[in-house]
Amino acid sequence: MIRIGDTTLALDDPLVLGAAGLILLVLILLILAVRAAGRSARMAEPLSQQLSLLGQHVQQLGAGQEQLRGGLQSVSETQANAQMQLIQTVESRLSDVQQHMNDRLADNMMRQNRALTEMQERMKETLHGSSKQTATSLTQLQERLATIDKAQDNITKLSGDVLSLQDILSNKQTRGAFGEIQLNDIVSKALPSDSYALQVTLSNGKRADCLIHLPNPPGPIVIDSKFPLEAYEALRAAQTDHELRQAATQMRTAVRTHIKAISERYIIEGETADGALMFLPSEAVYAELHANFPEVVREGFAARVWIVSPTTCMATLNTMRAILKDARMREQAGAIRKALKQLHRDVEIIGERAGKLDTHLRQAGEDVSGILVASERAGKRADRLDNFDFEELAPDDPGQVVALGGSKR
Repeated sequence: MIRIGDTTLALDDPLVLGAAGLILLVLILLILAVRAAGRSARMAEPLSQQLSLLGQHVQQLGAGQEQLRGGLQSVSETQANAQMQLIQTVESRLSDVQQHMNDRLADNMMRQNRALTEMQERMKETLHGSSKQTATSLTQLQERLATIDKAQDNITKLSGDVLSLQDILSNKQTRGAFGEIQLNDIVSKALPSDSYALQVTLSNGKRADCLIHLPNPPGPIVIDSKFPLEAYEALRAAQTDHELRQAATQMRTAVRTHIKAISERYIIEGETADGALMFLPSEAVYAELHANFPEVVREGFAARVWIVSPTTCMATLNTMRAILKDARMREQAGAIRKALKQLHRDVEIIGERAGKLDTHLRQAGEDVSGILVASERAGKRADRLDNFDFEELAPDDPGQVVALGGSKR
């Protein structure tokens, strides 16, 4: 029994039991509410932190927006200034071009006026000079007639010189001097001045017309001038068979005599080469010998005397020049090898420096390529900044945002 004031309650009364159960249920609910409130307070603490971080991000985003607005304004101002400068530059250049065109037009007008004036002057001079030109042509015609008269005098003088040449060739001594002069001229043109000597006296007392200083072998070789003109002229003038046979015999005898004299006088063992050259200052005589007297030429070969004409003598001397050049190159072989060694070292240095230069050029190319790549990347970033749109920002990572609804445990 429970007594509350004037009211007495029985413990076994269903109403008392129901009220007690209700009170107990209310106490339990109160206890659960208190616990839920504690859990809600604990859960609200990280939520408040996340809200604070979100506020900071919003502030940073606002500051970035302000910076972006300032950058875009600066870019627009710079672009406007650049456009103004470009417009001013274009206007200045157009003004300069217009001024230049005006100057050129004025210059062309002056040139045309000057050309017209000069043309008028030339026309006047042409008309005025026609009479003078006619007079000059008559004067030149008279001068040419005088030149023709002078040429006629020269032809007459040349005829006399031809007769004088015939007189020279008819005398043996003057003919020999003529051959020596021709030989000297050919040798001086074909060989260096220190490779030959003229009118050299040998150890046997005989004087050679020319001595070529060839190296051993073959050694110094003698060239002697001979000119069997009488026998050749007799051969050319022969009209009968008897005269032709006599002239041929005279030709063989004269040439054999010359070959023998050269072989005995100018081939000295140990002093000269084992052969000598007989110079014929006439291509006609040389051709006659080889065409109609081959046995005499062979006898010269047997006696080691080689017959040459002005043309073949020049060819032979050029061959000797090559021999002399080869000998001098052999003498200078040491200097040539030294020069080649130095040249090889110079080539090696050039190769080394070329390799270094190639390395520098390749490095420079790589640097330029890197600069171009960086420039292209910077341009792309500038384009992205210019086209920036906040609505296209990616959403934040959901893993870093706390949901507003409470989680159930």
